[in-house]
Amino acid sequence: MHNVAIYRHQLFKRSEPFIEQQAMHIRGFRPIMVGRDRWGDAPVGMKSIAMCDIAGNHMKRAHILHAITRCPGGIAEMLRPFDVRLIHAHFGVDAVYAERVAALLDIPLVSTFHGFDVTTRMINMIRSGKPSWINYLLHRRALARSGQLFLCVSEYIRQRALSHGYPEKRMRVHYMGIDTKRIFVPESRSDIPIVLHVGRLVEKKGCADLIQAFANLPARHRDARLVIVGDGPLRGVLESSSQALGLSKRVVFMGPQPQHRVHELMREAMLLCQPSVTARSGDAEGFGMVLLEAAASGIPAIGTRSGGIVEAVVDGQTGLLVREHDIAGLTRSMTDLMDSSSTRKEMGRAARRRVEEHFDVAKQSALLAEYYKELV
Repeated sequence: MHNVAIYRHQLFKRSEPFIEQQAMHIRGFRPIMVGRDRWGDAPVGMKSIAMCDIAGNHMKRAHILHAITRCPGGIAEMLRPFDVRLIHAHFGVDAVYAERVAALLDIPLVSTFHGFDVTTRMINMIRSGKPSWINYLLHRRALARSGQLFLCVSEYIRQRALSHGYPEKRMRVHYMGIDTKRIFVPESRSDIPIVLHVGRLVEKKGCADLIQAFANLPARHRDARLVIVGDGPLRGVLESSSQALGLSKRVVFMGPQPQHRVHELMREAMLLCQPSVTARSGDAEGFGMVLLEAAASGIPAIGTRSGGIVEAVVDGQTGLLVREHDIAGLTRSMTDLMDSSSTRKEMGRAARRRVEEHFDVAKQSALLAEYYKELV
């Protein structure tokens, strides 16, 4: 069984459980998570190594040096004892760093594009001042030349990657998938009508539109609650907006929650609403993994025709789609689903079937293993 390195600058971020889930379901390969920092704990039984484990008192200097220079030596030396046969980087920003490690170890490089890495405008990346983003701009042409395989989490992301010059012959759409065995449909749900929203509180997620649309629900749905899971730079603004609209008792900001708690909330919710929009920076939704989790929980989703969402939600079958910033459309869609339990159940069943057939993580990881075999 070959060892493969799964690379991400920040390991085990709460908002990115899909990375380690994918790795854990790969058969025929032994994944080793590798990166610069740890933002959470590794799943039980998963091997992981990070620069922060060995840098000690020199961590800050090592972090800065790696971020600015993409120096591959430290990461490569950590991996040498494991004789890894391939390195798989998540996000293009990380891939330009992994590219140097792959070259030093003489192994193939697989890169997965998730969204902002091929949607954010160049000027906004420069203005961010982040060394990793600037390095990505400087070296993505080299990545396009040397990378053996480029995976895109949706057809929308594939089209954006092509527009950036990544080679079509070495590019494939590969949906990440979710663990449908760990997510189940409950026998009953909460008596309180709950609209759930899960995501970072940033412009792209469209939470401001959702709060306004929720405020416009007809009087017969005044007992409904909007539960918002996640944190981010817009939280204060969104909380103030809720208070100004008289929703302080009906809108609940829960902050970031572990994945198991998110799944519990989905089993209580009536529907999920993810009205993502294209941010002024150009950043757009690559796919929307939370839409699949909601589908596996048997609830319909309301989303926007934005980015890769149209590949996750089938309008009129597994949920409803509206235009970006269509507040009236969001209100109407929420009202229609709240008014009809039969429609919600029918859409929920269809959503669950579709996830099982097309987005199960075991099936998707089996396909990924075949890609790996072609390279090693």
